[in-house]
Amino acid sequence: MNRTDLIEIIRNGENYEIKPVLDMGLDSLDIDRLNNYFRVLLKRDAPSVNDRESWRRLLLNTGLLVEAGGITAATVAGLLLFGENPNYRVPQAGITATAFPRNEKEYDTVDEEVIRGPLVSIMSERGRVEEKGVIDQAVDFANRNLHTIAWLEGGRRIRKKALPLEAVRESIVNAVVHRDYTLVGTDVEVSMYRDRLEVISPGRLPNSVTVEKMREGVLRVSRNELVKDVLRDYGYVEHLGMGVRNRIIGSMRDHNGTEPDLIEEDHRFTVRLWKDPENTPSY
Repeated sequence: MNRTDLIEIIRNGENYEIKPVLDMGLDSLDIDRLNNYFRVLLKRDAPSVNDRESWRRLLLNTGLLVEAGGITAATVAGLLLFGENPNYRVPQAGITATAFPRNEKEYDTVDEEVIRGPLVSIMSERGRVEEKGVIDQAVDFANRNLHTIAWLEGGRRIRKKALPLEAVRESIVNAVVHRDYTLVGTDVEVSMYRDRLEVISPGRLPNSVTVEKMREGVLRVSRNELVKDVLRDYGYVEHLGMGVRNRIIGSMRDHNGTEPDLIEEDHRFTVRLWKDPENTPSY
């Protein structure tokens, strides 16, 4: 699906992500983050920060704003990606991250964080993250709670993280891209245990997507196509939809020989990444 197709969907009002949030307009979006997106990520001209009318026209054409009832309003996708405070009107946006000391949920935790804000980061011209969005903050949470495992190989001591960050990152990205944002009061959950990591996305898999198709790398559709399209510009999403097959399944096999669990239930989808059972770190 190209950007023109997305705009047509927006005009027809066929998807929750492009519905207007009527009391949130251009001022609800982070112009600095938008300016970074157009100039640095897309390598195209963008209006000056103070040229509000030009920004309004540009964002209407990209689906981040929409005209409704005689007003210009931010879309749900616009707030999720670039909102100054997305949770003010989309409270289900964001990620709840928790690290538990053992293999089950319990009151005691090692670390916990409720992550709020726009999904995307502000990037430098050289591709460095200058201000982290929700996705990169969630990956950081996982990284700091992924203990290192070590073993002797010949005369050398080998160290590596208990899980590959590539698989962790892809699991988090998929969760925010494919979750059902019509389900309020439910964050994406990143739960870390002694023996595994779980990423839970609210809602069933979208459209014709199945677990089998995800494993085979034929995932081409998303519940939130505009969100996916923008995240692809940032490099979060693979162009050919092979993220699950390559970045999750492939990297887990290479890292510790385990198979990730992909579990669809009535109201959620879970990706479960297993740590090496022979080298499970303790907290």
